[in-house]
Amino acid sequence: MPSVSAESPYPEATLAPGGSDYDEEHPENLEEDQLYAWSAILIEADSGRAIFEKSPDEIRHPASTTKIMTCYLGILFVDDLYQTVTVSQNAVNVPEGSSTMKLQAGEVIPLIDVLYGTMLLSGNDGANVIAETVSGSIEAFVELMNQTAALLGCTNTHFNNAHGYTDPYHYSTARDMAIIAREAMKNETFRTIAAASTYTISRTNMTRARTITSTNELFRPSTEENPNRYYYPYANGVKTGNTDAAQYCFVGSAEQEGVNLISVVMYSGKRARWRDTILLMNYGFAQYVSVTPIDLYNLNPIVIETSSYSTQDSNLGKLQLRCVAQDAAAAARARIVMTRDQVDATAMNLRNLTQIQYVRDFRAPIEAGELMGTMTYFTDSGEMVIYDLRAARTVAARENVPKTLEQLWTETLEEGNPLPRMNSGTLSFLVLVLIVSFVIYRLILFLLSRRRKQPRIPRVGKRYLKK
Repeated sequence: MPSVSAESPYPEATLAPGGSDYDEEHPENLEEDQLYAWSAILIEADSGRAIFEKSPDEIRHPASTTKIMTCYLGILFVDDLYQTVTVSQNAVNVPEGSSTMKLQAGEVIPLIDVLYGTMLLSGNDGANVIAETVSGSIEAFVELMNQTAALLGCTNTHFNNAHGYTDPYHYSTARDMAIIAREAMKNETFRTIAAASTYTISRTNMTRARTITSTNELFRPSTEENPNRYYYPYANGVKTGNTDAAQYCFVGSAEQEGVNLISVVMYSGKRARWRDTILLMNYGFAQYVSVTPIDLYNLNPIVIETSSYSTQDSNLGKLQLRCVAQDAAAAARARIVMTRDQVDATAMNLRNLTQIQYVRDFRAPIEAGELMGTMTYFTDSGEMVIYDLRAARTVAARENVPKTLEQLWTETLEEGNPLPRMNSGTLSFLVLVLIVSFVIYRLILFLLSRRRKQPRIPRVGKRYLKK
């Protein structure tokens, strides 16, 4: 089993210089050596694909970012998060120098308060309480942590405690921590806790109610009295970490216009971790966009060629179809995250990614807003989203255009008359049919009469040839 030394492998003085030539106007040009962190990764959360990497598979101390797994399992394996739990003596027995929630043995507290305290205050005692609540013992819970990490595909991670305090056999990588954070952020309760900047812990049998504040600097808005250059309005999680061996770590999450990103920086500086995270997030948002099928459709809308349109039509019968979602809520969930360079190509190929069905012919007249067809799109989760394709304008019919057989039949049924309406068009059609029929009749008689007038040629047998 690999391990990392409890001694810091890199003295503070050797931290990467980072940022001397960083161009804030072009965040998409971020390079590895512009980050202070020794290991870093940025992933697009919906797909899990890596966008930026810097030694992402180097084994590092994860410090308190470990508590992402701890809290996630606490949420996952406890049915009632508002149940009260009793703090054990073993739970408050944490290593010297640990950050804590200041829990006391025998204290009765709601588990939900422990989850918030563990995340916001990075309480090692809170992590132990979660472990004992879920598995009965810290040792059994650590085994569950490792089993879960393996199931998630973390190939370079091993946990030896529930809180992340330095241990030679407690390690992970930037890539594995991104995998764990991505899975945890799929849980609504975890997302709520991870995004909290403050929380009020209720009164217990041993302490009065108190309000706690997150140590995540990305959450703290800048004010004149308390300026903060690291406030990031798109941040929505997740967890800090710091020990002498790990230096400063941070697993971050941010969302902007439908693009969800998760970043990990390991072995960075106290403030450099915030800067590194912002650079990574800006890089991702500069590269990726989230679009809907309607956004893509509008870049390359369907234009149909109508028939029987008025000679006065300035567009010569060409009609653009508008794409309108049948279910607004379903359409809002149907988002596609891609690089900016992929947008135009995907828009041109949208008809191959969807099913289009027309519900009427393209013959004028056509009224603005009239339903012409539907477009069906299937999301990555298999959800079917249907869009209406409606006429963007009115297309008038040409005057005196001959009626179709379908129109004549419809009019006949509406009138209750077994015969079609007699108008100039219908009369001309009937006269033409009679003339053609008469010509054919005369031709048949002519051919028959000619056949009767032809003389009969006798058959010649062999006996006549002998004479």
